[in-house]
Amino acid sequence: MLRQIYLAIALVLSLSYASAQLPSVQLRDIEGKRIATDSLSDGKHPLIITFFATWCKPCLRELSAIDEVYPDWQAETGVCLVAVSIDEGANSKKVKPLVRAKGWSYEVLLDPNGEFKRAMSVQVIPSVIVLSAEGEVIYRHTGYTEGGEQKIIEALRQHKR
Repeated sequence: MLRQIYLAIALVLSLSYASAQLPSVQLRDIEGKRIATDSLSDGKHPLIITFFATWCKPCLRELSAIDEVYPDWQAETGVCLVAVSIDEGANSKKVKPLVRAKGWSYEVLLDPNGEFKRAMSVQVIPSVIVLSAEGEVIYRHTGYTEGGEQKIIEALRQHKR
């Protein structure tokens, strides 16, 4: 009986660990290099994934606001941020010049088919998902309000190791 309880606990723990993993989708960075989304997290630091489009003004305001504080967040929490463009077709060609013009200091990936967006259950942009080092979603929001990036760092601080 005790052995069955241990097996049941082990099964639950392994299932919860598996559900905390990022979905595996092949995307490209703005230089054209393939990136597997399940390798975005190093398992040691928290990860912020933000979905945006070049035509989405609130997205661009949020990404610029985050970029201003991102070096401080990295120093404090070790967080890594990945911005994922959902631009399709001809719009996807606008991403690289936009990133260069804005000077964003984080990695930007292209999801022109929306596969990663769907896998992460993103319906609306801008959309931010914060994952703990263990891959657990610790914060999620859609839309942008000025100063909203403060909630992201608060979530990171609450789950700091």
